[in-house]
Amino acid sequence: MATFHFELVSPEKLIFSGEVEQVDVPGEEGDFGVLAGHAPFVATLRPGVLTVYGGTPSPTLVVVRGGFAEVGANGLTVLAQEVVPVDELQPEVIRQAIQDAEEDVADAKDERSRDKAAERLANLKTLKDALGH
Repeated sequence: MATFHFELVSPEKLIFSGEVEQVDVPGEEGDFGVLAGHAPFVATLRPGVLTVYGGTPSPTLVVVRGGFAEVGANGLTVLAQEVVPVDELQPEVIRQAIQDAEEDVADAKDERSRDKAAERLANLKTLKDALGH
């Protein structure tokens, strides 16, 4: 299978840079896969699992939160607000974060706070579903 250059960047550092066969990205408008020769494309990310194929026998799974993905002549670059390897996430931590977010929604004193808490809750539930926890 043909390869292309992929970079995964967080605000803190370059997480990955190398040749891969495929990357599945959680886009705001829906998940999409990128292969070598993909047409130029820019998308916003939603919280979810980014899957990288190539370089290792099994796919590499990382959780991304927010950011952008750009496919161009040089390959794919994902600029994510937050990146966490899936194997570092614990189901109990996610469940507790969901419970905390539900309490934040219930305790919100104004519409703006409630909307922000509701968005975080929805993102956490999406992540929980994507990870199958």
